[in-house]
Amino acid sequence: MSSARNYRYIVRIAGTDIDGSLKTVYGLAEIKGVGVNLAYGICRRLGIDPEMRIGYLTDEEIKRIEDLLSNPSAYDIPSWMLNRRKDYVTGKDMHLIGAELIFYVKQDIEREKKIKSWRGIRHALGLKVRGQRTRTTGRLGLTVGVRRKRR
Repeated sequence: MSSARNYRYIVRIAGTDIDGSLKTVYGLAEIKGVGVNLAYGICRRLGIDPEMRIGYLTDEEIKRIEDLLSNPSAYDIPSWMLNRRKDYVTGKDMHLIGAELIFYVKQDIEREKKIKSWRGIRHALGLKVRGQRTRTTGRLGLTVGVRRKRR
Protein backbone atom coordinates (compact mmCIF):
# COMPACT_ATOMS: atom_id res chain seq x y z
CA MET A 1 0.00 0.00 0.00
CA SER A 2 2.02 2.94 -1.24
CA SER A 3 0.32 6.30 -1.11
CA ALA A 4 1.60 9.16 -3.21
CA ARG A 5 2.72 12.05 -1.06
CA ASN A 6 1.47 15.35 -2.42
CA TYR A 7 3.09 18.54 -1.22
CA ARG A 8 0.90 21.19 0.42
CA TYR A 9 2.17 24.72 0.96
CA ILE A 10 -0.05 25.25 4.01
CA VAL A 11 -1.12 22.47 6.37
CA ARG A 12 -3.89 22.99 8.93
CA ILE A 13 -3.41 21.04 12.15
CA ALA A 14 -5.43 21.71 15.33
CA GLY A 15 -6.77 25.02 14.03
CA THR A 16 -3.33 26.39 13.13
CA ASP A 17 -2.04 27.08 9.62
CA ILE A 18 1.52 25.77 9.30
CA ASP A 19 4.02 26.51 6.51
CA GLY A 20 4.53 23.29 4.54
CA SER A 21 8.26 23.92 4.07
CA LEU A 22 9.02 23.45 7.79
CA LYS A 23 10.33 20.14 9.08
CA THR A 24 7.63 18.13 10.84
CA VAL A 25 8.95 18.79 14.35
CA TYR A 26 9.25 22.55 13.93
CA GLY A 27 5.93 22.72 12.11
CA LEU A 28 4.18 20.99 15.01
CA ALA A 29 5.95 23.35 17.43
CA GLU A 30 4.14 26.25 15.68
CA ILE A 31 0.92 25.08 17.37
CA LYS A 32 0.37 27.00 20.62
CA GLY A 33 0.87 24.54 23.46
CA VAL A 34 3.17 22.18 21.54
CA GLY A 35 6.92 22.52 21.99
CA VAL A 36 9.79 20.89 20.14
CA ASN A 37 10.17 18.09 22.73
CA LEU A 38 6.49 17.14 22.55
CA ALA A 39 6.66 17.35 18.75
CA TYR A 40 9.54 14.84 18.75
CA GLY A 41 7.48 12.63 21.08
CA ILE A 42 4.49 12.82 18.71
CA CYS A 43 6.64 11.91 15.70
CA ARG A 44 8.23 9.00 17.52
CA ARG A 45 4.91 7.69 18.87
CA LEU A 46 3.19 7.87 15.47
CA GLY A 47 6.17 6.67 13.42
CA ILE A 48 6.50 9.88 11.40
CA ASP A 49 9.92 11.02 10.18
CA PRO A 50 10.72 14.23 12.12
CA GLU A 51 13.05 15.43 9.33
CA MET A 52 10.35 15.20 6.64
CA ARG A 53 8.73 18.45 5.51
CA ILE A 54 5.30 18.89 7.06
CA GLY A 55 3.81 19.65 3.63
CA TYR A 56 4.27 15.99 2.67
CA LEU A 57 2.10 14.60 5.50
CA THR A 58 -0.91 12.60 4.35
CA ASP A 59 -4.47 13.33 5.50
CA GLU A 60 -4.42 10.17 7.61
CA GLU A 61 -1.19 11.21 9.39
CA ILE A 62 -2.62 14.69 10.10
CA LYS A 63 -5.77 13.08 11.51
CA ARG A 64 -3.64 10.84 13.78
CA ILE A 65 -1.64 13.88 15.00
CA GLU A 66 -4.85 15.77 15.83
CA ASP A 67 -6.22 12.71 17.63
CA LEU A 68 -3.04 12.40 19.69
CA LEU A 69 -3.17 16.11 20.60
CA SER A 70 -6.77 15.80 21.76
CA ASN A 71 -6.09 12.67 23.84
CA PRO A 72 -2.36 12.13 24.55
CA SER A 73 -2.89 9.59 27.36
CA ALA A 74 -4.42 7.13 24.86
CA TYR A 75 -1.08 7.15 23.00
CA ASP A 76 1.04 6.61 26.15
CA ILE A 77 2.56 10.10 26.11
CA PRO A 78 4.17 10.44 29.57
CA SER A 79 2.47 12.86 31.96
CA TRP A 80 5.63 14.96 32.38
CA MET A 81 5.31 16.00 28.71
CA LEU A 82 1.83 17.45 29.23
CA ASN A 83 1.40 21.17 29.87
CA ARG A 84 -1.35 21.00 32.52
CA ARG A 85 -0.75 18.32 35.11
CA LYS A 86 -3.12 17.94 38.06
CA ASP A 87 -5.64 20.50 36.85
CA TYR A 88 -6.93 22.80 39.61
CA VAL A 89 -10.61 21.88 39.07
CA THR A 90 -10.57 18.26 37.84
CA GLY A 91 -7.25 17.01 39.23
CA LYS A 92 -6.51 15.27 35.91
CA ASP A 93 -3.45 15.48 33.68
CA MET A 94 -4.39 17.37 30.51
CA HIS A 95 -2.69 18.84 27.49
CA LEU A 96 -4.13 22.12 26.24
CA ILE A 97 -3.55 23.68 22.84
CA GLY A 98 -4.60 26.89 21.10
CA ALA A 99 -7.40 29.05 22.46
CA GLU A 100 -8.17 26.56 25.23
CA LEU A 101 -4.66 27.07 26.65
CA ILE A 102 -5.05 30.87 26.60
CA PHE A 103 -8.44 30.58 28.35
CA TYR A 104 -7.09 28.37 31.15
CA VAL A 105 -4.08 30.66 31.75
CA LYS A 106 -6.37 33.70 32.03
CA GLN A 107 -8.61 31.76 34.39
CA ASP A 108 -5.62 30.87 36.60
CA ILE A 109 -4.47 34.51 36.74
CA GLU A 110 -8.00 35.66 37.67
CA ARG A 111 -8.15 33.02 40.43
CA GLU A 112 -4.84 34.24 41.86
CA LYS A 113 -6.05 37.85 41.79
CA LYS A 114 -9.27 36.83 43.54
CA ILE A 115 -7.52 35.01 46.41
CA LYS A 116 -4.99 37.87 46.60
CA SER A 117 -1.91 35.68 46.41
CA TRP A 118 1.44 37.40 45.92
CA ARG A 119 1.44 36.51 42.22
CA GLY A 120 -2.14 37.71 41.88
CA ILE A 121 -1.30 41.07 43.44
CA ARG A 122 1.71 41.49 41.13
CA HIS A 123 -0.50 40.66 38.12
CA ALA A 124 -3.16 43.14 39.27
CA LEU A 125 -0.57 45.90 39.66
CA GLY A 126 1.03 45.16 36.29
CA LEU A 127 4.41 44.42 37.90
CA LYS A 128 6.84 41.60 37.18
CA VAL A 129 5.65 38.32 38.65
CA ARG A 130 8.55 35.89 38.53
CA GLY A 131 11.12 37.55 40.75
CA GLN A 132 12.89 39.68 38.17
CA ARG A 133 14.56 42.92 39.19
CA THR A 134 12.35 46.00 39.07
CA ARG A 135 14.75 48.69 40.18
CA THR A 136 15.80 49.63 36.66
CA THR A 137 13.60 47.63 34.28
CA GLY A 138 9.89 47.37 33.59
CA ARG A 139 9.29 51.08 34.04
CA LEU A 140 6.49 53.01 32.44
CA GLY A 141 6.30 56.72 31.72
CA LEU A 142 9.13 59.22 31.51
CA THR A 143 12.74 58.11 31.56
CA VAL A 144 14.54 58.55 34.83
CA GLY A 145 18.28 58.97 34.88
CA VAL A 146 21.21 61.32 35.06
CA ARG A 147 20.65 64.64 33.34
CA ARG A 148 23.33 66.52 31.52
CA LYS A 149 24.32 69.90 32.95
CA ARG A 150 23.15 72.76 30.71
CA ARG A 151 25.96 75.02 29.51
